[in-house]
Amino acid sequence: MFPLYLALLAAVPALQILAHRVVWCCLFVVTWIAVRGELGAIRAALANPVTLWRLVASGALISINWLTYVWAVKNGHVIDASLGYFINPLVSVVLGVFVLSERLNRAQWTAVSLAVAGVAYLTFVTGRLPWIALVLALSFGLYGLIRKVVAVESLPGLATETLLLTPLAAGYLAWLGTQGTGAFGRLGAATDLLLLGSGIATAVPLALFAYGARRIPLSTVGLTQYIGPTMQLLCGVFFFGEPFPRARAIGFALIWCALAIYAANGLRRSGVVARA
Repeated sequence: MFPLYLALLAAVPALQILAHRVVWCCLFVVTWIAVRGELGAIRAALANPVTLWRLVASGALISINWLTYVWAVKNGHVIDASLGYFINPLVSVVLGVFVLSERLNRAQWTAVSLAVAGVAYLTFVTGRLPWIALVLALSFGLYGLIRKVVAVESLPGLATETLLLTPLAAGYLAWLGTQGTGAFGRLGAATDLLLLGSGIATAVPLALFAYGARRIPLSTVGLTQYIGPTMQLLCGVFFFGEPFPRARAIGFALIWCALAIYAANGLRRSGVVARA
């Protein structure tokens, strides 16, 4: 439902929204951790060079993802953004195979092949590569990969990521304030509250994602990620009024078939494991 939230911030540029998301997400998560008495986990992550550099990389990836998503919503590409999150579970599958040496069966390879065919078809019918979808899928897929292997729990990891990004974000917002072009404090109390709330709206889903990604196989993470893009697609069509012609629907249908095959295979395998 986040596109509807962003629609209320139509007067705020995408880069400013990103900066506010980083700053307020950091403040919210660090306060949360402090209340739980777990600040030592953040210090440990910052003190470990391997962990630190991995979180620098994951922080950069999630920044790219956030900025691309906000820009897409604000520029009438909600459906393209939803496509990115439809593709993302299958990107996680491919990364699981080639990076973590996870094995796929015939049904899973069929799903990946159909998804590739769907992207190729959309490229052909639109005359351009669906770059918004691919940037979102790849950035979040790689983010999930790093959070899968980094030696830090979900909340301290998210806090460390945002701590590393906050000096840049806060510096940018401070500079905007000196120039008189910042949205905060200038567009009304409602906008200020929405910018503050973007931190919570960002932190809670990411913390839950990171928590779950460390506890299940990366190729299985995709099974839980179909509802979000479906709702984004519906928002794009019925709320934002974006066109969804038949030619575009065929490309989406190929990807939906891929997801259906992969989900059905995953459910079948989980049933076998449960019986065993």
